[in-house]
Amino acid sequence: MSKFLVKSFFWVTLSEIVYNLSAYVIHSFMGRFLGPADYGRYGIVITLTTMIVVLIGQGVPTAMSKYLSEIFETQPGLIPIIKKQTVKIQFFLIGSVTIIFFLLSPLISQVLGDKTLTPLFQLSTLVIPAFALASFYFYYYTGLHRFNIQAALKTSRAVARIVFILGLAWLLKSRGMALQGAIVGYILAPLSIFFEANLYDPFKKLKAEGFFDWRKLLKYAWPMTLFLIAYEFLITIDLYLVKGILHDDRLTGLYNGAITVGRIPYFLFYALTIIILPAVSKSTSSNNHAETKKLIGQSLRLMVMFLLPIAILMAVYSRPIIKIFYSAKYIAAAEPMSILMGGVTFLTIFYVMAFALNGAGKVKAPMYIAFAGLATNIVLSYFLIQKYALTGAAIATSITSFVAMVLVLAYSYRFFGYLFKFSSFVKILIASTVMFLASTFFSRGEFIFILWSVILMGLYMFLLFAMREFGAAEIQILKDIISRKKKKEDELVSSEAASDTQLE
Repeated sequence: MSKFLVKSFFWVTLSEIVYNLSAYVIHSFMGRFLGPADYGRYGIVITLTTMIVVLIGQGVPTAMSKYLSEIFETQPGLIPIIKKQTVKIQFFLIGSVTIIFFLLSPLISQVLGDKTLTPLFQLSTLVIPAFALASFYFYYYTGLHRFNIQAALKTSRAVARIVFILGLAWLLKSRGMALQGAIVGYILAPLSIFFEANLYDPFKKLKAEGFFDWRKLLKYAWPMTLFLIAYEFLITIDLYLVKGILHDDRLTGLYNGAITVGRIPYFLFYALTIIILPAVSKSTSSNNHAETKKLIGQSLRLMVMFLLPIAILMAVYSRPIIKIFYSAKYIAAAEPMSILMGGVTFLTIFYVMAFALNGAGKVKAPMYIAFAGLATNIVLSYFLIQKYALTGAAIATSITSFVAMVLVLAYSYRFFGYLFKFSSFVKILIASTVMFLASTFFSRGEFIFILWSVILMGLYMFLLFAMREFGAAEIQILKDIISRKKKKEDELVSSEAASDTQLE
């Protein structure tokens, strides 16, 4: 990866870590505060409403991000034009979805077998436009490669949601409305970030010049939207089937805890999709196929190198991890979480490679694979949940994730060519296996596992170094992250507009 991308990946990853830490603070507090049953209801409501935004609200902004990344250096006058066209499309789309979701809330509650969820779903309707507004600027700055502003806003949002969600839940606790307070917090937190992002927009005074066909946004957005719909249902359908098949709020809460903690590795590498889509889009638009292949290959190798040991350690130490996050009341979530770690590994690779293909304009293949995975997960979950309950749901998701990963890697090989040396994969697998076997000699106490994890991770890195899989090139990347001075970015706006950029 180029030095700029390495630096960007570092800051975006850091902001994603802070953001997701705030999520785990919130989930840990709400899980302890509400208990497994009400926490299950909380998880169902919040997961569904935020998922709607991902399903519907990110396709057009992602298209905006792609096209902005292609023109922001060569045709800056198109920036306000593309932004305005995206706003118009999003206003109509999100407004319609918000109204439809409100009207369908009673039906959704009935399908889930719990009519008392209706007022909670109706209240959470406003989460949809609030999240969409914040997500708009997230993709706007992604397309402009302003990752520093994006990272700062993501960090602000982490703080805002802790303050609003936990604060309102605590204030309304005495009235027995902690759930309602948390939902209102989910509305106010992203809304505050939208106003902050708009305030700091360095291109808002830029003069519009040129022409951009708004239909290009829709042409790219519709398969991207369908991909996101299939993908989000793929990773959450097991939770809804647990609720719908078992009809047990406690088990739903336990499984929600398992998937929430189990997805930590996924969120750590989510930042890679933020960087890779505009980077691949830019390189493919300039027909720099060698750079595209190099970028994806290096990203895939480094991701697998660190993703695999993290997932293994979390699977081995699932019991103390669950206990730390949620208390001993959730200890039954440890087994499904251990199984899910395999699925999370496969799913993360699938997601990152899907975004690489999306950046290259190949949006239909990831969409078809995601829908195939969704269908597979529904069928497997339906039978395995009835027989094995939470463990069955975890097994179904893990099998489905593996199939989706294999399919996307096969298509990537066909489109991009050879990306990952097989010898590198074997070395990573050997080091991971040795680390896993060594972990069986260590205790799995509540906090001591953190020390063991550090030692085992050190062993893993030593083995890679000994096999010459981790060496000077990777160390240089770390040096770039630590010591590289910030590059001057090309001035695309007047000095007056640039002076307004307070987050740069």
